[in-house]
Amino acid sequence: MTTSTKPYRVYHFILKPFFWLLFPFKAHGLENIPTDRPVVFCANHSHAVDPFLICLSLPRSVPVRIMAKKEAMEIPVIGRMLQSAGAFPVDRGHSDLNAVRTAIKTIRDGSHMLVFPEGTRVKHQGEVRPKGGVAMIALRTGALLLPVYAGGRHKLFRMTHIVFGEPIEPKTATRRGTAEEYQAYADEITRRAYALGMKWEKRK
Repeated sequence: MTTSTKPYRVYHFILKPFFWLLFPFKAHGLENIPTDRPVVFCANHSHAVDPFLICLSLPRSVPVRIMAKKEAMEIPVIGRMLQSAGAFPVDRGHSDLNAVRTAIKTIRDGSHMLVFPEGTRVKHQGEVRPKGGVAMIALRTGALLLPVYAGGRHKLFRMTHIVFGEPIEPKTATRRGTAEEYQAYADEITRRAYALGMKWEKRK
């Protein structure tokens, strides 16, 4: 993977015990992550620590580039750390073509990517409709969409379960697809992410 850079691995090594102490987490479904092609991890987003918990729940040998909100990348020190670890900004309020180009290049180079299709933190499913761009990126690159549930409520010193579901391969009637098809896949992968959480809660 092209994102298996030294900074990402170093941050992963340093931050994992720190986050595990404050927000203990456990990964489930890692066997669903394919080893022969890149995926777009599509997760729910209810807390600021979600990106960290998802990435840290993965092995260091499976580094991920994060599509992060522009505001996070502008925070002194933190923004520089995120950038050096492979994260790149997206302007959520506009059609950010640079972010789309970076995402497509990232996947075509063989890297995994983490996105939050709803584009912002959401307390309850259905509050915000996911953005169709996540499906467009997958279709343009041949990547799989993989749903991830990153817990519901994160509390200090309480276990958070990160659940990785089975990937799906988006397909469209035409080579490039339509906005309606993109939206349908974005809706479906987000529904599956929340469904993982509902299924897990029933098992507990």
